[in-house]
Amino acid sequence: MSVFTHVARGRLAAWLTVVAAIVFGAIVFGLPKPDNPEPVSATGLSVRWQSTQVERLQQDLPSNDVQPALVVVSRADGGVLTDSDRAALAAQSGQLAGLAVGGQIGPPRIAPDGTVALLAVPLSTAGGQQAVADTVDRLRNTVTDLPEALTVEVTGGPAFTADLTKVFDGADTTLLIVTASVVALLLLITYRSPFLWIVPLVIVAATEQLTLRALDTVVPATGINLAGGAVTGIASVLVFGAATDYALLLIARYREELRREENRFTAMRAALRRTAEPILASGFTVVLGVLTLLLSEQELNRALAVACATGVVLAMLSALFVLPAALVLFGRGLFWPFVPRVGSPAREGRLWGRLGGLVIRRPAPVAVLAGLLLLGLSLGGLGIRTGLSETEQFRVEPEAVAGAQTLAEAFPAGTTAPVAVLTDPAAVPAVTAAAAAVDGVASARPGETTATVAQVDVVLDAEPGTPASDRTVEALRAAVAAVPGSAPPTVDGAEPFAGAVVGGSVAATYDSDEANAEDLRLILPIILLLVGAVLVLLLRGLVAPVLLVLTVIASFFASLGAAWLLFDHVLGFPALDSGVLLLAFVFLVALGVDYNIFLVTRAREDARTAGTRDGMLSALRVTGGVITSAGILLAAVFAVLGVLPLITLTQIGIIVCIGVLLDTLLVRTVVVPALAFLLGDRFWWPGRITAEPDDDTAPEATTARRT
Repeated sequence: MSVFTHVARGRLAAWLTVVAAIVFGAIVFGLPKPDNPEPVSATGLSVRWQSTQVERLQQDLPSNDVQPALVVVSRADGGVLTDSDRAALAAQSGQLAGLAVGGQIGPPRIAPDGTVALLAVPLSTAGGQQAVADTVDRLRNTVTDLPEALTVEVTGGPAFTADLTKVFDGADTTLLIVTASVVALLLLITYRSPFLWIVPLVIVAATEQLTLRALDTVVPATGINLAGGAVTGIASVLVFGAATDYALLLIARYREELRREENRFTAMRAALRRTAEPILASGFTVVLGVLTLLLSEQELNRALAVACATGVVLAMLSALFVLPAALVLFGRGLFWPFVPRVGSPAREGRLWGRLGGLVIRRPAPVAVLAGLLLLGLSLGGLGIRTGLSETEQFRVEPEAVAGAQTLAEAFPAGTTAPVAVLTDPAAVPAVTAAAAAVDGVASARPGETTATVAQVDVVLDAEPGTPASDRTVEALRAAVAAVPGSAPPTVDGAEPFAGAVVGGSVAATYDSDEANAEDLRLILPIILLLVGAVLVLLLRGLVAPVLLVLTVIASFFASLGAAWLLFDHVLGFPALDSGVLLLAFVFLVALGVDYNIFLVTRAREDARTAGTRDGMLSALRVTGGVITSAGILLAAVFAVLGVLPLITLTQIGIIVCIGVLLDTLLVRTVVVPALAFLLGDRFWWPGRITAEPDDDTAPEATTARRT
């Protein structure tokens, strides 16, 4: 076959691959969008939790779709409200009644010290979050007519819903622009070429957009509610990071092969043979890791599992099919001005070769010092606090938070989110008395009643979501459950509780924290076992997989400790959100092991001709630049989550960012090579790699095999 025919066939295959990718994308964008399933509950928890059972039972109450927005009025100077202030508020009540369900609202409540007035406006929640947000906006626009001397703030459940909705307004566009800019800058720095960075960036961005469209079909098809901004934001960042990492690995190996092979199509085939295994191992490690979230009690986490797994699969496909086709179609000139020619010397790896030389001379002291550094960073997490209150969720304080704080200064802090106790109608007096006797309860009074279920409204002294609030919820549940005959009707699919059940947003937050703790205990060991199993299959040994998993665990605790020091002493975050630990662990273990896979698979390949020590040194030199670039890029991409003013996403982004940097700059470059240098061939036990001369003509080379 002539060279021309060989090239022509290679070019045809590349074009067919590009066309197939375009057709595939068109099919995905043309998929029907099924209706998003209703969430299992407001918190995403199943009916085994009391707060969800209360939510289901409340559907039988007359005001099922009604929730009060609280208009909080105070003087700008902090003084006592005057008679004219009260008169203006009373006059305003008539206008607000037009927004209220039923067209009526009660008279304003004045705080005992006379500094704050509270007006409850019942709003309909039937139209979903966006409808609630629109109603709250109209309410806020209406109360601007009050005198300038008064400060008016709208808080309560609907106001928090509205402000949370605003956090994600335009979030996908913001994340796409910022993430693409960060990736473009880092690719430009990495390749120092005015053209090369464009190809992977366009393919990665297209993969991210394809993923977001696919999620509209895939997640609802599994029966899981696509929770919206948080899910798509994290999935978008993960796809950008993972797809770019795979692109960096492939391009680096392609450039290496172009220095050996004149025909670029042959060079790409060789590059794909060498990179397909680590990319697939890395990708499926991430997929298996995130799929463990399907075991979570939180519906948000289950949606993340499906979304992130879908995105990573598409990232692998783009890296193994679309990107290679695009690169060979553009030819060597894409690398200008550093065009790789056959026989040209490699410019990469000198720094990493010198670093490897330092480590190989003193591997034991280096490993000990690196371990002490990781241990020292881990100690930063000893004083960690978990659990954010309702007013601590936002980095930028919205009006709902400001109103809740003003309200808490004059009324019981729990006024913004009363606790709902659901019971048998006949037991209402006894349940009300039992609730009122609990320490930390400011008031308890009978609420709505039907023939089968009744509600008791309880206001707590403590701010919702605080440890004091959690203790009161525990005591309240124990007290009302002990009332004879207080059990409400059993919810379908749920195990009945012994007595009255306690719910509402405060109790739901408490249940969510408990669910997160259960998820940690269940999912953490499972993901470690799965990652370890993938490494055992990939490396065909036990020692190396165990050591790699241990290094990833060490880097997680080090990143958590370092991040907590930053949160506590620099950013002033009050606590770590209870759901952050699980997500950060899943992403760090799944992503952190990627760089070890990239390094160790190359070390195993080179060890077949050079031995374990020299093979690891060669792998460190060859992969150092690309893995460092990939790690810095992935860390920067996750840090982009900080552009959203929600503390939970900021915390996930920073913890993963620090962890990836530690994996890239310390664990992969120092700890793993030092361990390999110390153990030698025992690093692969019970497998064994026999050192052989790098000479394909030698008799030994033709009969060599790995045992």
